[in-house]
Amino acid sequence: MIELLAVPEFRTPGRLWVLTVLPVLIVTYLLLMRLRKRTSLRFTNTGVLGAVMGTQRRWTRHLAVAMSMCSLVALALAWAQPLGTEQVPRERATVVMVVDTSLSMEAEDVQPDRLTAAKQAAQNFIEGLPDTYNVALVALNGQPSIKFPPSTDRGALLRALMALELSDGTAIGDTLTLALRAVDQAPVGEDEEPAPAMVVMLSDGANTVGSGPGAAVRMAEQADIPLYTIAFGTQNGYVDVDGERETVPPDVETMQEIAEATDGRAVNADSVDSLADAYEDIGTSVGYEEVRKPITAQYAFGALGFAIVAALGAVMMAARWPR
Repeated sequence: MIELLAVPEFRTPGRLWVLTVLPVLIVTYLLLMRLRKRTSLRFTNTGVLGAVMGTQRRWTRHLAVAMSMCSLVALALAWAQPLGTEQVPRERATVVMVVDTSLSMEAEDVQPDRLTAAKQAAQNFIEGLPDTYNVALVALNGQPSIKFPPSTDRGALLRALMALELSDGTAIGDTLTLALRAVDQAPVGEDEEPAPAMVVMLSDGANTVGSGPGAAVRMAEQADIPLYTIAFGTQNGYVDVDGERETVPPDVETMQEIAEATDGRAVNADSVDSLADAYEDIGTSVGYEEVRKPITAQYAFGALGFAIVAALGAVMMAARWPR
């Protein structure tokens, strides 16, 4: 939907000079009203004055003039060719799916377990993407790897997704760096230009090995690649390690910082349903892009509406209503 309530940009803003005529018209109207008032004072017989001037109502006159002014303003804005923002489906894009496969994904606070639920939700998300999108898969663990390079082959991608297995460690920074490298492997379009890229990362824990995410986030900023994050799991999730129970809450704060720094979006998911909602929420950003489009017709239509009201006001002033 085109956003009309925001202050628009104009393709030819120089034409807005015509709005300087508006104050002149307002002053002229006020002067004429004052002269009319002086003229009406010459008549001592108000009955004769009413017969001559008719039963015009002051509010009707003001309404007609005000609507005429609004119509002129709308026409002037339309003449300057205003531009609005519209969300349109992307024709092509590169999406790198990052799925956490660290040992904490064995937690069963999300049934049947975090990894199984993450796989199913990621599959639904991938199947909802346009067929023209190149999608890659990166495993997030202590030794991250590109499990599937950017491709439109959904069948092979889903097989690689379902084959993901648990591994020790959580190297968020190294994984993001690898995900950005995967973007470079995407084929270019017919115009030899790379498609817009974005990374969608699901993680259920904090960085435990390797470098922090700071350097990778700066790389994404420079490359204009938004990072969308899903902090997955509950604060009470746990796994048994060497006979000891260890809690594995998601690092919500880090996930949010990563997304905000790259103009992405951060969402939290603590159940199967909320995970599906999280992927759907991100899908609205991944699948659409904002495009500047002219909205001259909307302003012209508004000018027509004001003009109609002004015309009705003029008719009401001209008509002699029965007393």
